[in-house]
Amino acid sequence: MSPNPILETGSMGELIGSAVQRFRERIAFVEPDGSTISYLELGERIGRMIQLFARLGLRPGDTVVQLSANRPETFVVIAAVYIAGLRSVALHTMGSEDDHAFVIDDSEARAVIVDPAYAVRGQALRARCPGVAHWLAHGAIEGMDDLWRLAAGCGIAPLQPVGAGEDVVRLAYTGGTTGRSKGVMLSNRALCTNVVLALAGMDWPAEVVYLCPAPISHGAGSLVVPTLLRGGRVILQRGFDAQRFVDAVAQHRPTLTWLVPTMIYALLDHPGVRTVDWRCLHSLVYSAAPMAPARIREALGVFGPCLIQCFGQTESPNTILTLSRADHAAGGERLASAGRPFPLIRVALLDDDCREVPDGEIGEICVRGPLLMSGYWKQPELTEQVFAGGWLHTGDLARRDADGYVYVVDRKKDMIISGGFNVYPKEIEDVLAAHPAVAAAAVIGVPDERWGEAVKAVVTLKPGAQVAAEALIAHVRQAKGPVHAPKSVDFEAQLPLTPLGKIDKKALRSRHWQAGGRAVN
Repeated sequence: MSPNPILETGSMGELIGSAVQRFRERIAFVEPDGSTISYLELGERIGRMIQLFARLGLRPGDTVVQLSANRPETFVVIAAVYIAGLRSVALHTMGSEDDHAFVIDDSEARAVIVDPAYAVRGQALRARCPGVAHWLAHGAIEGMDDLWRLAAGCGIAPLQPVGAGEDVVRLAYTGGTTGRSKGVMLSNRALCTNVVLALAGMDWPAEVVYLCPAPISHGAGSLVVPTLLRGGRVILQRGFDAQRFVDAVAQHRPTLTWLVPTMIYALLDHPGVRTVDWRCLHSLVYSAAPMAPARIREALGVFGPCLIQCFGQTESPNTILTLSRADHAAGGERLASAGRPFPLIRVALLDDDCREVPDGEIGEICVRGPLLMSGYWKQPELTEQVFAGGWLHTGDLARRDADGYVYVVDRKKDMIISGGFNVYPKEIEDVLAAHPAVAAAAVIGVPDERWGEAVKAVVTLKPGAQVAAEALIAHVRQAKGPVHAPKSVDFEAQLPLTPLGKIDKKALRSRHWQAGGRAVN
């Protein structure tokens, strides 16, 4: 039975068009050089881009790929893609050439748009991906058409959305940390739900000034449309730098920002962080990875009661669980929690037989609701697997307390089995992060003849701090017992990070394990 059109959900294009119409005279974007774009100008640029896509022969369902830095033009393209019923794909700027080429081919890209800052990579991809019909650039790149010169010759199309709620308008590729990168199909329904949940489930400032150093093509972009729907402005930075971020806070007095924990750690360890008045910052949203409670307390002491945690994943983006400003202010053990479900989202902790576990016991976080993806692009078997039992299986293990707060203990694949005991690295990482000398820690299992896997900690220290490995091992043993105590500790100046700013445990494990789980001799 076809759905009743009366009940049809809206689209991302409608949300963007609504914001442009309502706040025409306000400033929408502020660029690093200080130049601004009004909502009216934003709408005109989107309209020209829609017209250009039509001239290029792009049709609903065609894929447009971007490799671009943080710039308003990146959002203009994404918005035009949504409104025209196309499919948006973003390449992370720190990804490898092989990964980029795979995504372009796998997504069946009809057009690829490259930022001149990545011209060399763009040229290499153009040579490797001959099936792409249109190679375009946000400026001048040899052999590619200047997107904005072409758009200048186009009329301004009305912001009239094409497509329905279940139409897939975004393919978001996973990081490939467990093998082949997967294209997550996100519909208008899923993305609109994400926007509405962010607006309904988070504590927003009265005036939204969003300072955004992280890529809007990825997680940080989830707050752009909600900001525009509140009539706010987005201040873009092209990459995160602690001093540049501090300077921007002093200059622009933002009320909202989105950071990953490693960025917050860098700020906390930067000498300039305590020279700025942070009282302007109403909401500091952090996500993408857990944050150690000890560092949360430190952040509350520096930034004030502004922290909000959001928990999600690519397959159900950004808004599964949230730990509010009030939750953070309450402190205590709750700082180790990822929070409670957003409205409309059903969360269950299930065992391997898809049965819900009692409060206090560990199960896999599984999700139902309108936020969920439509499946994996061209991978029906994996889609069926992740939706087993009628739930989206996130791969995150957690326990829930009597008040409904969910405590993530670790990724299923990161759990260590040492001497027959289940060891959850996050618990050890939180203990290590509470040591006054430790800036960040990652815990992995490494091959061991006696234990099967031995617990290893990899640690970075705060500037000027010193501590012996034996002291950290004793610190964990005292807090968690001998099973959790690392058998060894490595010290590194910087932990390896994924392109999204998460600690790259795959890279750490690869030093000790071969493909297929064999030990490295």
